[in-house]
Amino acid sequence: MMHLRDCINATVSLLNADNADLKQRTYNVSAFSLRPNDLATAIRTHIPSFEVTYKPDFRQQIADSWPSSIDDLNARRDWGWQEEYDMASLTEDMLREVEEYLKSH
Repeated sequence: MMHLRDCINATVSLLNADNADLKQRTYNVSAFSLRPNDLATAIRTHIPSFEVTYKPDFRQQIADSWPSSIDDLNARRDWGWQEEYDMASLTEDMLREVEEYLKSH
């Protein structure tokens, strides 16, 4: 999982990296892993009554084909990749964005 802002920052950081520091032309970047229940628990720290139910559909097969983790050690080593958002800060930002959206619609 990665916050969109971290994705954009990673892209810009790679584009701005000194070519002498880059050992390859493509890099994996990652932030953190979570399960749906982890996110639900994080949301409950802000909304204690939050409840969720799961009903997997055809997209579960797509998700099952993805790797369980992404190794971004080379990006961290070569050009200093470091995410800014962890699950807690992503959850706070997501809830703030949803609240602002609901107020404006």
